[in-house]
Amino acid sequence: MATNKTVTVTDNETGKTWTYPKLSGTVGPDVVDIRKFYADTGMFTYDPGFTSTGSCESAISYIDGDKGVLLHRGYAIEDLAEHCNFEEVAYLMLFGELPNAEQKTKFEHDITYHTMLHEQMHAFYSGFRRDAHPMAVMVGVVGAMSA
Repeated sequence: MATNKTVTVTDNETGKTWTYPKLSGTVGPDVVDIRKFYADTGMFTYDPGFTSTGSCESAISYIDGDKGVLLHRGYAIEDLAEHCNFEEVAYLMLFGELPNAEQKTKFEHDITYHTMLHEQMHAFYSGFRRDAHPMAVMVGVVGAMSA
């Protein structure tokens, strides 16, 4: 998101102006980098629901909820769901491109041989009820892994 474009904000009460970088992404509208707005002006911006706010810079996903657009690494989610399997999409997320046949075979091999579950984790999973909510199980397991 390199830039040499700017946007100037003027306080109509005081006449003071502030200039901020205008950034252009690969997809979507330009954005104004207002990280220093509060420090410069002593004011906050007001955007209920973050309807006009980009929360982060991402090379992985693009979302436009109003238009129903969800892209992962430039690919429409519908195309990925229809034409790719889980391993191909995981490879795309990690490496930025869909794998060729050789890369896919190696990736699937690596996943298969590096997913062994330690016996202590197996016992930990056994401690949850069969009807436990998946999110509760995930929270417990992540906590256990950090210990």
